Amino acid sequence: MEPIRHETDADGIAWVTFDDPEQKVNVISTPAMNALDAVLDQLAGSPPQAVVFISAKPDVFIAGADLKELGAVRDAVHATELSQHGQRVFERIAGLSMPTVAAIHGACLGGGCELALACAARVATSHPKTQIGLPETQLGIIPGWGGTQRLPRLIGLRASLEIIVPGKTLGAGQAQRAGLVDAVVPVVLLRDVARQFARRERKPSRRTVLGQNHWPMRPIICHFARRRVQARTEGHYTAPLRAIDAVEEGLAAGKLTAGLEVESRILGELAASRTCRHLVHVFFLRETYSKLSVPVPAARREPRPPVRKIGVLGAGLMGSGIAQWCSARGLTVRLKDIKPEFVAGGMKRIADIYREGVRRRKLSEHEARLGIDRVRPTTEYTGFGNCEVVIEAVLEKLDVKRQLFAELTPLLSKDCLIASNTSAIPIDELAEATGKPERFVGIHFFNPVHLMPLVEVVRGTKTSQTTLAAAVEFVKQLKKIPVVVRGTPGFLVNRVLMPYLNEAGVMVEEGVPVKAIDDAMRAFGMPMGPLRLIDEIGIEVALEVGKELAGAFSDRMSVAPILLKLHSAGLRGRKGGAGFYLYRGRRERPNSRVRKMVGVKERALDPLQIQRRLLRKMITEARLCLSERVVESENDIDAGLIFGTGFPPFRGGLVQYARDAGEWIM
Repeated sequence: MEPIRHETDADGIAWVTFDDPEQKVNVISTPAMNALDAVLDQLAGSPPQAVVFISAKPDVFIAGADLKELGAVRDAVHATELSQHGQRVFERIAGLSMPTVAAIHGACLGGGCELALACAARVATSHPKTQIGLPETQLGIIPGWGGTQRLPRLIGLRASLEIIVPGKTLGAGQAQRAGLVDAVVPVVLLRDVARQFARRERKPSRRTVLGQNHWPMRPIICHFARRRVQARTEGHYTAPLRAIDAVEEGLAAGKLTAGLEVESRILGELAASRTCRHLVHVFFLRETYSKLSVPVPAARREPRPPVRKIGVLGAGLMGSGIAQWCSARGLTVRLKDIKPEFVAGGMKRIADIYREGVRRRKLSEHEARLGIDRVRPTTEYTGFGNCEVVIEAVLEKLDVKRQLFAELTPLLSKDCLIASNTSAIPIDELAEATGKPERFVGIHFFNPVHLMPLVEVVRGTKTSQTTLAAAVEFVKQLKKIPVVVRGTPGFLVNRVLMPYLNEAGVMVEEGVPVKAIDDAMRAFGMPMGPLRLIDEIGIEVALEVGKELAGAFSDRMSVAPILLKLHSAGLRGRKGGAGFYLYRGRRERPNSRVRKMVGVKERALDPLQIQRRLLRKMITEARLCLSERVVESENDIDAGLIFGTGFPPFRGGLVQYARDAGEWIM
């Protein structure tokens, strides 16, 4: 069965249907592009009155290009040829003499959007799963099948840059307001309205292209667009800047054909780059771990229903973050702490996160209120007996956690999943306190919970396979990325991260300025420097984790003296207003007290030296994690560090970086 079929109805309308039997979703591969070319040959031989492009897949129009082909690009010439092939086919659609309509339901991304742009009209459904956009820059490339040329000619330069440059995806309503879509209709009316557009004698008129597409406005708009990109990416990502080049040069060239030549050339250069290869690797990591499953014994293979009610113990920063995220995914949450003021503080943090979501238009006021209402605060254990999952997120102290589990476990149902959000304490030491170690697992979120996608699912020596599988499914239900790790001290992420953070503290003791260290790692691509990250984590938490790991790996780990000094001085990090930096509202600056605590002469160090020294600590520990089977694969390390610490995606992950640097020796 062909991936694309067509039939002409009694009105003379040819319905070209995308429905690849080999794929769950429609993607545009070279075979699919050839099949579309063949369909266009048939339509040319027997011209219909109009053509409608539609999908038979549920909730997907065309999800984009086949990224396996992108990952297999040999060089810039090969990539340019692939771009030119697609451009020629889509130019055939644009050149058809009869009305052409894209009937869009579901994902219409990348190449799917570019096909729609080649049509005379676009009709989209109002369903939330209908998303239209050009996300290519997120993969280190630009749209290569006409997107950088047709979109600005349709909706204007400024609006098109706002979509193409960040790789933005729009809902149907947003796309209509931008001028990208001509009509938005309920799903049941899609075919009828598409038919109405197809029956029009002339192609629907396009929006008037504003003067912004021409000189002198064009270079001014592109200049400011480049400045915004540079400020956001700090020069680490080339594709957004090259996307601006493609749009600007294409418009300056005048004719669409000349613009397409510019587009294919730039696409070829980017697709052959190391950054593109790394970002495609990260894309597949996300896809793989988002679908992760753990095999279970055949006798226990009956799937558990989705979790509806959970309990969270501890209303601090992590506990309230977990509660908010779960409530936003539709779960009812019982949030407990030992004092009313602690619970109130947690509820305020939850409300603040929802308020920020409303401000950023991620959700409505009504949705935020419903989310807050799903969190039930308490200082008692009442209600925990009905929970399907209970997650502990109290102080990172072994005796406190063990006492809590000893009190809690007898109150829980026999099927309740018992979990700890501990960041470093060995799972077996906590599982023992429950008396039900087979039902115990680590579910370790990262801070801030609403921003960090990773969750470490931590396997104890007695954790049953069924429990492990249930924990992974629960994490996937929350739309997080699970990585399974063994329950040794620090697990994966903190074990690799803490030597890096600790070494930064050692460098401070040697006289290297705080800002110089953080600036060097920001230049490398880290979202924040190691010392700023310690402040974000909290001095006390970083110290506790550092002590835990130093006790477990005393042959190579110790706590940097500066952490002890900061803690002794009562500095808590950002939440206390002072740590390595001083915090005043949104402003922050290095804390001069740190230099006085060190008491040595300031020492200059080259940024590359700082980077190599700190990163080698991470690489060494990552190799040990793999050899000790804390994780099972190099991909576990890359996924853990990218999605758990913000390790720069354009470098492909810690293992990919180390291999490129010639330092991954196993």
